[in-house]
Amino acid sequence: MPEQQRADGSAPDAPTVRTTPAHDVPTAPAVPPVPSGTIAGSLLASRYRLRTRVGTDPAACAEFWRAEDTILRRDVAVTVLRRPAPGAVLGDDLSDVDRAEQMVVRALRSGSFEHNGAARLLDVLTPGASTVPEDVLGAAVTEWVPGRSLGEVVADGLIKPLAAARAVAPLAAAAEAAHRHGLVLGCDHPQRVRITPDGRAQLCFALPRSDVTPADDVRGLGAVLYTLLTTHWPLSSADAARAGLAAAERTPAGALLPPSEHRPGVPVELDTLTSGTLGPDGAPGHVHTAAAVQRLLTEVVAEDDRMALFPPAHDGVPSAPGDVWQERSRTTTTSGDPQRRRKMTIALTALGAAVLMVLGYLGVQLGDMFVENGSPPIVVDGAPVQPAPGEEPQVAASPAGPTVAVAGVDVYDEVGDRDNADRVTRVIDGDPTTAWNTSNYFQQFPALKPGIGIMVSFASAVQLSEVVIESPSRGTVIEVRSAPSTEAALADTERITEVTLGAGRTPVSLDGSQPVEHVLIWITKLSGGGSEHTSELGEIEFRRAGV
Repeated sequence: MPEQQRADGSAPDAPTVRTTPAHDVPTAPAVPPVPSGTIAGSLLASRYRLRTRVGTDPAACAEFWRAEDTILRRDVAVTVLRRPAPGAVLGDDLSDVDRAEQMVVRALRSGSFEHNGAARLLDVLTPGASTVPEDVLGAAVTEWVPGRSLGEVVADGLIKPLAAARAVAPLAAAAEAAHRHGLVLGCDHPQRVRITPDGRAQLCFALPRSDVTPADDVRGLGAVLYTLLTTHWPLSSADAARAGLAAAERTPAGALLPPSEHRPGVPVELDTLTSGTLGPDGAPGHVHTAAAVQRLLTEVVAEDDRMALFPPAHDGVPSAPGDVWQERSRTTTTSGDPQRRRKMTIALTALGAAVLMVLGYLGVQLGDMFVENGSPPIVVDGAPVQPAPGEEPQVAASPAGPTVAVAGVDVYDEVGDRDNADRVTRVIDGDPTTAWNTSNYFQQFPALKPGIGIMVSFASAVQLSEVVIESPSRGTVIEVRSAPSTEAALADTERITEVTLGAGRTPVSLDGSQPVEHVLIWITKLSGGGSEHTSELGEIEFRRAGV
């Protein structure tokens, strides 16, 4: 069996490294080598079965595969380093083995790096093991990013400029964090980046070229933004063709056409950002760092949120059903939950509340004009009833307040793989027939981990009176905890209450709790028994404290 070891200094769940056994250690009889080449169905390290090749990076001698982890039964992304074809020119003087070794070492150094803008590294394979093809010089296994490739996203047509800015912002944050740790992402290749179902650009495939620098990442961020704005890839035309993208147009002098030349409505800030990241070094306005890209994108998104009450500039893209502002020709709308709709809802709710207060005050004043001395009549189903002499009017208990809109939701897991994170939005979709569930555990918490939860965020701090949890998993024990941020450690959260779920809707009183912006639904005991421990949550509904 190949020797297995962890990268030095990595976290407990850092990627493992498989190396060739030492020659002086007795081993089992030799296993015939796997035939040269990787094809669909090949099994690497007796664990990862290659399913679909989704891209290539010839400059790195890399292939990108969607694969299956046959042990944990989940999809993974595998970057395979292939030995270059005879006569191939890669632009450096390194040998094939030295080049691959540098790329694998970089991967090992990034083993403890985690960010929601980049898929987590799970495993690193080195050549020589009996289950690795002879012409494979290394491989890296990362989490699979659900969603679509850049080519698939832009094939549907142009997207709104602000949606493009929101998409690239988390990728820029990941690049900035990686650079602070002395790492690089390699996001300058279009097939390494995927767009998640909720519209975020995320790095999927590891093992960037050995000569990639932070400056290449900055150009890659500008290229991803440029592609989402124009449908054209502005860097290598060969990479563009492999990704199913058109190459960007240039002026006779070789300069890129700005996005605003391709379509109307592109904010000048995004025009300037693409020019600054993709322009030559030393040019006026050149952007040197991922931190600068992240800061400008954050400012553009924040300004869009502030301007949500005003009609946007025409950008050449028809309004989507969930957009707040619609064309006059559109006669029907469907519900959605974008940031702008949430802002408009809050503003209209505040305006409606003010109108109701004014009308209520006027109603009281008019009532006083027509009521004789004594208590005013009590109205039940429209019939006035006077209280008996000496009897105090009965006042009905105040019902629970209105439902609070959720701004964000994610799986919270400090030590595991964030069970079924791509399904967690089902708990707030208003459809009880869709649900999120944990993985199936052979042992009850806390044998393998202390628990798992769902982190819910609101637009601002809110006073809650109740949370209603709909679940078929009777016996699940849940702690409702307040959190200072979505990234807070469990020890930094504060327990509000605990409840054991029944089958169906379980209301949980939060009376007396302090206003919160982030709430953690923390599962400490799963439903089931024996070797089948799992819990399912259908809907989570929060109610504001009554006025």
